[in-house]
Amino acid sequence: MSTEKSPAIVIRAVDFSESSRVVTLFTRNFGKVAALAKGVKRLKSAFEAGLDLLALCEVVFIRKSSAGLDILTESKLRQRFKPRPGDLGALYAGYYIAELLDAFSEEYDPHPLLFDETVLALERLAGDSPLDLTVLRFELVILREIGQLPAFDVCMSCGTAVGPAGRYGFLVSQGSLICQNCFAEEAPRHLISSGTASLLQNLAGDSPVPSHVPVAPQQMREMRAVVNASIAHILGRRPKTLRYLPL
Repeated sequence: MSTEKSPAIVIRAVDFSESSRVVTLFTRNFGKVAALAKGVKRLKSAFEAGLDLLALCEVVFIRKSSAGLDILTESKLRQRFKPRPGDLGALYAGYYIAELLDAFSEEYDPHPLLFDETVLALERLAGDSPLDLTVLRFELVILREIGQLPAFDVCMSCGTAVGPAGRYGFLVSQGSLICQNCFAEEAPRHLISSGTASLLQNLAGDSPVPSHVPVAPQQMREMRAVVNASIAHILGRRPKTLRYLPL
């Protein structure tokens, strides 16, 4: 057994006993960690009320060598998730982020860039950033980090680069675009413009994205259709919290 320390975000918590909980953490240094927080529900505990859902904290835990749960020994709150007052959409967006992190991340598979992006997304949900753009950026980054980001730069059939004009079909099962010249008798269900494809590439890139990016309503509808379909295909279902988001 070894003692580890890392910044972490609480993405799930379930009661274990009258005084303890099993807490799922997305840590910067170790990826997803499931740990038993003994005595967390007592009035005086070692966790400083730092284990609320989506709280950013510094944790110390004992990593078990067996298949059992790790043991959380300390949690110091750095920042509590405080969505915009009266904005249920921002609150549910935070829950949606937690659901995706839990579903898509693997135990002890660290993604520090995804951790940093999560912190930024939660901060933007607490500010005045557009909710739809904040959520979309996070979705694209998590797809990129798990190696499931669709290809938005070329036609998967003929290999031609996406041009400045025209519309493209999105093939969910392939995670790729197909140009109009390669359509079969029936066009794909999801169609996007070349401008939307370029915007998706930019939003999914490594470089930081400004909190406000001009996006036409039609482009946002096209991007949401593509991302929703991609996530549902990978999970085998629609995320439970997605239905509550005003997207």
